[in-house]
Amino acid sequence: MFPGPVGDPRNSRAVYPGTFDPFTAGHRDLVDRARRLFEHVTVLVAVNDEKRPTRSGVHRAADIRAGLPREWENVAVAAWNGLTVAYCRQHGAGVIIRGVRNTGDVVRENQLAAMNETLGVTTLLMPTRPELATISSTIVRATVA
Repeated sequence: MFPGPVGDPRNSRAVYPGTFDPFTAGHRDLVDRARRLFEHVTVLVAVNDEKRPTRSGVHRAADIRAGLPREWENVAVAAWNGLTVAYCRQHGAGVIIRGVRNTGDVVRENQLAAMNETLGVTTLLMPTRPELATISSTIVRATVA
């Protein structure tokens, strides 16, 4: 992919944060779509013990990276313990990407987006493709257990 002119979103860095426990087909689709819009996308694996993940953030990040196509060279995966905005500031990312499946997600994500905006980072809400909207990490974990 060739970067666009100055001011073009493809000349920017975006972060896609989440617990990703596990990383689903919906997550993968969103990363694929985002990597076509931005020069660089980081899948930011939240290290949040309050959510009681099944595996450490480092292990989840390694699994995600291993599962992404090698040709997705503009996608990185990192584990992070802290505010997403802090990561964005440290790594020059100007956009946080969030997927939304339904109206409940939109309401919740709009509240987070407003907070992130006051901290200087824009949030881009990307709707989930209809055929993937019923998939969630919680449902995937329940069907595996």
